[in-house]
Amino acid sequence: MVVQVRHLLSFYFVHRCAKPKSVTDTRVIDASDPSDQNRIVDLAVGLLTDGEVVALPTETVYGLGADALNADAVAKVFTAKERPEFDPLIVHVGSYEQIDEVAKVPDELREVIDKLMKAHWPGPLTLVLPKKECVPDIVTSGLSTVAVRMSAHPLMKAIVRKLGRPIAAPSANRFGRISPTSASAVEKELAGRIPMIIDGGACREGLESTIIRPEISADAGKKGVLIHVLRAGPVTKEMLQRFGKVVRVKKSRSEEAPEAPGQLASHYAPVTPLRLLSKPSEFVPEAGKKYALLSYCGSEKAGFMDLHEWVAVEQLSPGNGKLAEAAVRFFYVLRLLDEMGVDEIIAESVSETGLGVAMMDKLRRASIR
Repeated sequence: MVVQVRHLLSFYFVHRCAKPKSVTDTRVIDASDPSDQNRIVDLAVGLLTDGEVVALPTETVYGLGADALNADAVAKVFTAKERPEFDPLIVHVGSYEQIDEVAKVPDELREVIDKLMKAHWPGPLTLVLPKKECVPDIVTSGLSTVAVRMSAHPLMKAIVRKLGRPIAAPSANRFGRISPTSASAVEKELAGRIPMIIDGGACREGLESTIIRPEISADAGKKGVLIHVLRAGPVTKEMLQRFGKVVRVKKSRSEEAPEAPGQLASHYAPVTPLRLLSKPSEFVPEAGKKYALLSYCGSEKAGFMDLHEWVAVEQLSPGNGKLAEAAVRFFYVLRLLDEMGVDEIIAESVSETGLGVAMMDKLRRASIR
C-alpha cells in the first residue's frame, strides 16, 4: 500500500510540483516590535489561509510553513525547497489537544505521550505517531505516521492558533543545504521563491528538533517504553531516559524512504566541500587549495589551530567549549565559512555527549557528497 501511495505521490509531484516559479517580490516583515505582533500574525494567517507559504521563526530553525491539511499548499513547500517527495514533513500544532486532530495516539502510549508533551512542549521535540486520514499523503510522503510538534516561539504559536489548523513546516532552505537560523539566511536561500518571510530574530536553540518514535516493547525492560531517536537534537538522550529505554537509529537512509526528516545520508551540507576530522594528523593539504577551519572552541591543545595557515577560522564556542553555545552558533558559523570562497572546510570533531551527538550527526551528513 505504501509503495502504491508513493507512486501516486510521484505522479502528483511531476504535475503539481514543477520547478519553482519566480515570485515578483519576497517581503521580509520585521517582527521585533511586540506591539505589532497582531498585525504580523494576521498577515501570515491571511497568506496561509489563501494556500500560500510563509517563512516562519521557530526556536530551532526557520520553517517554511503551509496549511498542513491543504495538499496544494504543501506542494508549494516542496517546490520552493526543491525537496524530494519521499522526505516527510513535520506538522506544527498550537495546543496539546490539537495533536489528536492529526495523530492517533495509541491507548497504550497515551500516558507516556502526555508526559513527554508536558515535559517538552512547547519545545524542540517531535513525536512520530500513526496519522489520521485528514493529513494529506504529501505531508507524510505516503507513510502511515505523522511527525508532530508544538513550537515554543511566540510568533509561531500565535500563527498556528489564529489559523486554527496545523502548519506543515520543514526548514526554510533549499533541500539538503544549511538550515537557516535567521531571516537573512532564509532570504539568501528562498528570495524570489516565496511571498513572505517573518523576521522573528535569531533562533535560540540553533538545531532542529529531536524526533522520536515511542512504542511499547518487551525489549524496554521495566519501563516498557522504547524510544527510538530518529533525529538527534536539543532534547538529548539523557533528557529522554526517564520516559523509557532510548535507542538511537543510526542507519542513514539514502535510496530507501526516510521515516522522518534529517535521515538522508547527505544533508545540512554547505556548497563548499566539508571534511570532518577526528585528529590533526588526518589533514594533508593539497598545494594551491584554500582551507577554512571550523573549530569547536579554538583550543590550541586540539592541534588544529596551528596546523595550517587557514584562510578563515570560526569557533562554535569561542574559548569556552560549551555545547549549548556551540549548538546555537552551529548553522550560523557553518554558513559564514561557506561564504568565504575557500576550496574546503575542515571541521574538528565535537564531543559526542549531550548536544554534541546532534552536531556530530549533522557534520557527518554535511561531509557526504
